Order: sequence, then structure tokens, then C-alpha cells
Amino acid sequence: MQWLTAAFLAALLLGTAVRLWLGHRQICAARAHREQVPAPFRDQVSVAENQKAADYAVARAHLSRIEMLVDAVIVLALTLGGGIAFAASAWSKLGWREPWQGLALVASVLLLTGLLGEPFSLWRTFRIEAAFGFNRTTWSLYLIDRAKGLLLGVLIGAPLLLGALFLMQHGGRWWWIYTWAAWIVVSLALTWAWPAVIAPLFNRFSPLADEALKARIEALLGRCGFTSQGVFVVDGSRRSAHGNAYFTGVGRNKRIVFFDTLLERLAPQEVEAVLAHELGHFRLHHIRARIIVSAVTSLAALAILATLLSLPAASAALGVPIPRGATSASAASALLLFAFVAPAFSFFATPLTAWWSRVHEFAADRFACAHTEREQLASALVKLYRDNATPLAPDAIVSGFYDSHPPAIARIAQLRAPAARA
Repeated sequence: MQWLTAAFLAALLLGTAVRLWLGHRQICAARAHREQVPAPFRDQVSVAENQKAADYAVARAHLSRIEMLVDAVIVLALTLGGGIAFAASAWSKLGWREPWQGLALVASVLLLTGLLGEPFSLWRTFRIEAAFGFNRTTWSLYLIDRAKGLLLGVLIGAPLLLGALFLMQHGGRWWWIYTWAAWIVVSLALTWAWPAVIAPLFNRFSPLADEALKARIEALLGRCGFTSQGVFVVDGSRRSAHGNAYFTGVGRNKRIVFFDTLLERLAPQEVEAVLAHELGHFRLHHIRARIIVSAVTSLAALAILATLLSLPAASAALGVPIPRGATSASAASALLLFAFVAPAFSFFATPLTAWWSRVHEFAADRFACAHTEREQLASALVKLYRDNATPLAPDAIVSGFYDSHPPAIARIAQLRAPAARA
């Protein structure tokens, strides 16, 4: 199956080249628009703030381009370079029984790639974010967050991985169906538990204390037919100056969450408009649609993985030869191989998923305008663009390829268009 080797190599190299080219376009666009604020924003965004956004975008893009190259080298080293095969051979010499040997293999490779990516995270947090006044994370808090994340990965990820490896080895021909069903159940359970159990391990959540704003929000919830377990404020300012709002959870265990940094910057009417946008995603069934698409995609991915396991030549073509005396690659090796190979191909679907997300964002804006004041949403968005140093005039190709949200100019134009007010 030499064609598979060539296809993977071509996809990886082409995808990396496209990423680098898009990064270059993003840098050029930021520099080209650095000195002039687009007309729709001149009353609320200064030239200095526009320059900051451009410089911030350039700094992030430069780091991302380096990270892309390193990621491509790591993927090649682990796959066609024989890294996964070497690690599998090394663990097999210890004589551990499955699925423990497979767990050790996956954990060691993931730990290695995590360590290799850590310098980029540190640079992004303590150099770029700090240089532009966004970082508020201390070294101790950063390390504590990493330790908590690792512990959660062990407590939640290890049992899930053991279960998946067991089903891959003993589930018979349809193991991927059973694994998919288990994954769906666990995913829904984690989504349900996240607001009250997992998220509080990293942040402090307190009930909204502003009674006037709370009454305004409760009235909006009533108009939109939305029920939740409460409105909370999260201490996002402990880590970053960026602001946001979201709702999380499923069923009756839903929470509305505002970053404290957002509440500091927006007027009550603007907060209401931002929340109405988020509620629009719920009422228009965007979240349900994304869950369904995610479920279908994961089922397709597991079906492809099952095919990979059934074709020994496929894993060999991707850098994991079949051990002597075996009829196929180990479940853990196949799982790792798929995890590193699949993104090279799925990358080219990025424009489609980004477009779909932007359609949802426009629809949620229209929903918000039907339940709050249109100009308040526009004003709030401009403040968020300004305070989060978001480029107001991104490159059209880069935005079309990557952005899950519409460009600032297009979004504000829709909100302020005379036809939209009619």
C-alpha cells in the first residue's frame, strides 16, 4: 500500500504549506491595516488600539508558524519515522499484559508530545500574552493548572482508554460500534458534570450579585424560553484580561457564565445582548446540531480505525510494521497511528466547518436582535474586539479558511444595516 504512504506524506506536506502560507497572509494583512482603523470602528477604537491588535496578531502568527513546522516534524518522526513502532517495541520488552502495555504506550507517547509542545504554551502565555497586557497567570497558577489537568487526564482518560483498548481486542468485528456507544454516553456524562464538578476545580464560580442585571437577565431568559441552574460569574481575571460569556451543561444542569472581565467592560444592556446571542445558539439548536455532527464524525473515524486494524499493510505503510508472529498492529499502536495521521487529511475540511460555524454566528446575532436592542449588541461586540485585540480587517482568505466567527466588519455591517432594522 505504497499509495497510502504517498497520500499521507502529500497531505501532511501540503497541509503544512497551506498553514504557513495562510500565516504569511495573516501577517501581511495585519501590517497593511495597522495604521488605519476601519471606518465602522473609528468612534470606538483608537489608532493605538488598532496597532496593538495588529502587533498581537503578528506575534501570535509568527509563533504559530514555528509550531506548525515542529508539529509536522513530530508527526513524521512518530509515523513514517518509526517513533510509534520504536516505543511499542520498547514497551513490549517489559512483558506487560494487555491492555496495560497499550495504556503505557499511549500514555508515554502523549506525554512526550505534550512536553514537546510545552515551550510554545509557555512562550504564548508568559511572553506574548504578557507583552500585550493580557496574561495574569502566575507561574504557580500555571503549574497548578497543568498538574490538575494531568491528574484529570489520568483519572478520566486512563479508564476510558483501557475500556477502548479492551473493546478493540475483545469486542469482535463490531468493537467500533460498542466503543462509539460508550464514548457517546461518557461524553454526555462529562458535559453534564462539567459545570458543577470539573470546571470549579480550575475556577471560582459565584452567583451574579448585581440584582438589577440579574433581573434583566431573568426577563431575557423568560422571553427566550430558557431555564438554567443559575447565572454565575467566573474569575477569569485570575488568568487573563480577555473577556467572554458562555453557557454550559446539558438538560437541567445548565449554567450561564460571565467572565468577570466582561462584566467590568460592558453596560448592562450590552451584557444582555451578548447573552441573547449565546441563547440564540441554544434556541436555534446549533449545539444539538454540533453534537450530532460530532457523533457522526466520531463513528466514521472509528469505522476507519477498524479498517486500519483489519489491513496490516495499511499500518505498515504508515510506519508501524506488524510484529513478528502477529496478524495486525496492536490496538494501542493503531490508535496512536490514527490519532496522528487523521488530522493530516481532516485539515482540508477546516473551511467547511468554519463556514458552518459562521452561519450559526450570523443566525445567533439575528436572534439576539429579535430579543434585545440591535445597537447594544453591535456596541458590545466592538468593545470585545477592541479589548481582546482582535484584528478588525483580517485577510479574507485566512478568515474564510479558519475563522469560526464572521469578520468584524461583516458582522457589524449586518447589525447596523438599514435593511436589517426594517
